[in-house]
Amino acid sequence: MAGVIFEDIFNVKDIDAEGKKFDRVSRLHCDSESFKMDLILDINSWIYPMELGDKFRLVLATTLREDGYPDSAFWDAAQVEAVGSRADSFDYVMSGKVYRLDGDDDLSDQSRRLSAYVSFGGLLMRLQGDANNLHNFEMSQEMYLLIKKIFM
Repeated sequence: MAGVIFEDIFNVKDIDAEGKKFDRVSRLHCDSESFKMDLILDINSWIYPMELGDKFRLVLATTLREDGYPDSAFWDAAQVEAVGSRADSFDYVMSGKVYRLDGDDDLSDQSRRLSAYVSFGGLLMRLQGDANNLHNFEMSQEMYLLIKKIFM
């Protein structure tokens, strides 16, 4: 899919492990199924509550447009309706910006790990794992986070 820089299914392993800091925010600790990535994600639990053991699909994309073209600088409802929006298929959507990328200094190891940090208006995300899965991340890159729970 054009514009998608990461996608996987995650399992919620822990919630607020360090204690609850804010009334309406929960910090999720998650593991991915396909790429063996670690995710720490702050979400507005008042709007989108999550529980231990929940599974969800997470997509990180540079555009909400289904055709993959960059979003316009101005909101145009007619244009969005004409091309379709990825957000229509998800329950929870945030926009944010990459503010930090950290990697292992050991370049000889084939399993080099990278951490990408994104701020979604103060709600933070750290996605960590094999650098090959995060090669499309760039500093100051704007992106959308899209989540949809998977019910079994």
